Formats: sequence, structure tokens, C-alpha cells
Amino acid sequence: MKKKIYGLILAMMMTVSLCACGGGGEASNSKAESSETLQETTPSESAGKETAGTAESTEKKETKESEESKEEALTFETAKPGDVVDGIVVVAKKAPLEIPDNEALQFIRDLEIGWNLGNTFEASDCNWLSNEMDYESAWCGAKTTQGLIKELKNAGFKTIRVPVSWHNHIDENYNISPAWMDRVEEVVKWALDEDMYVIINIHHDNAEDFEYPSYDKLDHAKAYVTKIWSQIADRFADYDEHLIYETMNEPRQVGTNNEWWINVSSDVGKECMDCVNQLNQAIVDVIRDNGKGYNTSRYIMAPGYCASADYVIADGYKLPEDPKATAENRIIVSVHAYTPYNFALNQGSGSTDVFDIKTKKGTGDIDGFMKKLYDKFVSQGIPVLIGEFGALDKNNIDSRMQFAAYYTYNARHYGMSCLFWDNNAYKTSGENFRLIDRKSLTWVFPEIVDQMMHYCGDEE
Repeated sequence: MKKKIYGLILAMMMTVSLCACGGGGEASNSKAESSETLQETTPSESAGKETAGTAESTEKKETKESEESKEEALTFETAKPGDVVDGIVVVAKKAPLEIPDNEALQFIRDLEIGWNLGNTFEASDCNWLSNEMDYESAWCGAKTTQGLIKELKNAGFKTIRVPVSWHNHIDENYNISPAWMDRVEEVVKWALDEDMYVIINIHHDNAEDFEYPSYDKLDHAKAYVTKIWSQIADRFADYDEHLIYETMNEPRQVGTNNEWWINVSSDVGKECMDCVNQLNQAIVDVIRDNGKGYNTSRYIMAPGYCASADYVIADGYKLPEDPKATAENRIIVSVHAYTPYNFALNQGSGSTDVFDIKTKKGTGDIDGFMKKLYDKFVSQGIPVLIGEFGALDKNNIDSRMQFAAYYTYNARHYGMSCLFWDNNAYKTSGENFRLIDRKSLTWVFPEIVDQMMHYCGDEE
């Protein structure tokens, strides 16, 4: 078991309890107050009640001590799935799967567990700002510091994803602002200096004027993404394979009925998927054509439509061809999976705050999509990375712990790694995914981090 990041908080969790996974950072301690009703009794009646009360109190005390003794004796060997031992949710070990022995799948395993610098460099269309450099803190409320990167590394994270939007930082010819590019590189370098893996991408540029997967916008979209990536590839060429490129974030037809769901058999569904395939291919080609430094062999992540696991599993998804790469198998299938949706992301109708390993509430959804990714890609030696996952805070810390443990263990079991989405939002009315306060560098939910750190290594 890996080192805990906050001993004090975990010490408070030493008493084993059933985790029902959820969000919310503070446990509420409520005390039931009792009132006594004065009654007239005879001395004998009073003595009898006092004796009975004493016996009942002694029995309850002995029962409580017996239960505590059993809990203290619980170990990972004796615990059942869903129990908590030493602050870690127990997940049942599965029979090992056959994971092909190749360099790409080992690379994915080396990424172990990751964290997203969410709502930061991908902040977009903040028209109230006069200084483009203020975009970095416009959504998350904090400038990124070198101390934050060091804290992530110290906590055990091996990989950091740095989402970046570019369209607010370009001129009419799509030339990227030098100041914006410099700042992105500065943060990337901080992480690389900590020997972390880093992912950079094109993120919220999926408007009709930039990156948009439809036939009538496709030529324009190709011109945009290739111009942006030619500049990124040129700037970052000399950084080694610890730096990973991700072609696009969640390419989709924004603002339409097809934004998050398509019928893959319909004409519009086929068009959406084909356009994403073509954009992925154009980006891979321009990166390899750069020919400098590590760009000829760098790993490149390629998502399907809206980065959904469903739309890479579907037959319409095509892995980009990569004949100019100087090494084999350098394309990584990129997916995002806030699964099960009603627990992890949904705040409307159908939402639930419960994830429970003991009753298997929610576990089947995770097993289902991961096994499909394993069957289609991993088992064939093709690397898969879950670039975003997480469960927003619904004041359900036990359930969120269960979720983090189960999700991380199974991703590793199926030969993948995953990165938690952290947008620095905490106790708001929106999507609260914060794990660490970026200003104070204080872990808000160290219990969740501990689950990921425990299960992100290779199966024993």
C-alpha cells in the first residue's frame, strides 16, 4: 500500500465503516439529545429501574467493545469488498487478464494515475477580460504555481493533463500569441522537471469558426487545427516522450441535438464520426511532418466523437494511420468517461449520490465500458488512456471513495490508466470536482486521493 498523504485525516478513518461512495468534504457529527421526564416512583421501583438501566448499559458497552475489537482485527485478507481497512476501500481482485507485452501498453502503465489542470488554460471566450493572460485564472480563480505541481508530484500523481484553448490567443492568420505559448510552456516544463508525464491539447476550440466536425466546415477546421498544431509541435519538439500530444478534447457539433449523442448508423452520425477521423488524421500528419526532435516518435492521443467511449467502440471510429512515425504503435485511443453518469456527473433527473461496491450499485457500468475498450483495443496491443474521469461532490464522501477505488483498480486491471478531472470548484452550485485548493495547496479530499494512489500500481 502506498504512503498516505495526510496521516491525520486517515487516522480519523481507522475505524472500518461501509463506504457508500459520494462527495462532500466534511463529515457532519450530530448528537441526539435526550430529555428525562420526572415521574413519581417508590424507592423500590426506583432501585429496580436503576439496576435494570445499569445492566442494559453494561451490555451495550460490552457489545460496542466487541464490535470495535472485530473492526480493529479486520485486514485486507479478511475484509469483504466495500469494507474500509486502514482508510482504503477494499476492492475484490479479479483474475489477471492477458495484456500484450509491448512498449505502448507499458507506456500507458507507466502513467499510473493522473490529474487534470482543469478550468485553467482552456478557459475561453472571457470577453470581459482585457488581458489575455488573465484567462488562466478566469474560470478557476487561481494562477498555476510551481508549488502546485510539486504538491501533485509529492502526492503521487505521475501524469498531469494541461488542457489549452488557443482561439482567444491567435491573430487573423491563426498565429498563436507568443506570451500565451510561453506561459503554457512554462507550466509544462515545471511538470516535466518533476519527471511527470504531461499532456497538452486543443481544448475548447470546437466552435464553427475553428474546429467543427461537419462536412460544410471540414476544410476550414482542417486549416485551423493544422496551423495550431504546426506551431505547438515546433515549440515543444525537443521535449522527450514524457510530453504527449492530444489532438482534440471533445470534438462535437456544439449547440446541436447531436452534441453529446449521435446515432452512429444515421447519415449525420456517420458524418460526425468521419469528420473527427479526418481531423485526427490531419493533426497526426502535421505533427509527423514537423520532423524535429521527438515529434517523429511522440505518443499522440486521438479521441472519437465527443471523446465518448461509445464512439471509439463503434465501428465508425478509425485510428489515425501513422506511417511517418519512427516507432510503432504511437497512437493512443483517448476517451473520457464520467461513468456511471447518474452518479458521477448528472445533477438533474435520475441523479444519485450512491455508489456501493457491496451492493454493486454502479460497478457494472464501469466494468461494461472498460471491458469493451479492452476487447477492441488493449487486447490487440493498442493503448487506451482515460483522459478524464471523476465524480462530482454531492456531499457523499463515502461513495466517492468507493468510486475512486473501484474505477482506478479496474482501469489498471483492463490495461489502462486514468486522469481525474479537477476544476478547482468546491461547494458551488455547479460541477464540484476540486481535490486540492490551488491557493493554499491543501488537499480537500485526501481520502479520495488515497484510493487512487493505492490502486494505480500494477496488480499484485
